[in-house]
Amino acid sequence: MLPSMNATSNCLSPNSLKAAYTGSTVAYSIILVASLAGNSLVGIIVYKTKTMRKTINLFIVNMAMSDLLFSVFTFTWELPGLNSGSWLLHGTLAQTLCKMVSFATIVSIAVSIQSLVLIAVDRFGAVVFPLRSPLIGPKLCPFLILATWIFAITFQLPHYFVYELVEYPEKLACEVRWNEVFDESSYYIFQYYIIVLSIIEFYIPFVFMTILYSIILFKLKTQKVPGEQSVNAENLRAKRLRMC
Repeated sequence: MLPSMNATSNCLSPNSLKAAYTGSTVAYSIILVASLAGNSLVGIIVYKTKTMRKTINLFIVNMAMSDLLFSVFTFTWELPGLNSGSWLLHGTLAQTLCKMVSFATIVSIAVSIQSLVLIAVDRFGAVVFPLRSPLIGPKLCPFLILATWIFAITFQLPHYFVYELVEYPEKLACEVRWNEVFDESSYYIFQYYIIVLSIIEFYIPFVFMTILYSIILFKLKTQKVPGEQSVNAENLRAKRLRMC
């Protein structure tokens, strides 16, 4: 957000620029408050209501907590530097926060996607195989939730090391600096890592969820409503009696 705002600053008048920053600040603040309230409410409701502690609801809570983490780390650090266009902190603390904020943001996105996949699997089992035991039972659910965080943290760990707080003459920026952290010759490894990570955490889940929900939609459209067959038979019998 900051780079785009800075890029357009030369093309805008001071009043227009101030209005743009004010609008962005208000929008970010509204999104932050809505996210904090909405996601926290989801967790509180499921926690306090025992009947709501079902597998799918626990996956929804997991996704809500990851979204909450995203809001806390993204918007709370974006807002203070929005008007200045630069990080306001300096030194070792700023360097650590640059890494933590960037890393936590990426991890939260990965956890949200994995939670969506688990929700799709749970709904697939409930709709396609309604008479069988659930594909994801209550005992397996907590382990899968824990696995989403372990998987996300493990695969996104390199991002923690490559983010650095870079000092420019006019600002401080948190940016990816692979060459400065690792060997310059390993830059292509980082590119391959990004491609593989995108396939594993974005494209494969998208295709997988598309297939599952397509099967669910097909199942819902083709299955007959209970009692529909007997009603049709009764109507046919009544028609025959009227014809006689």
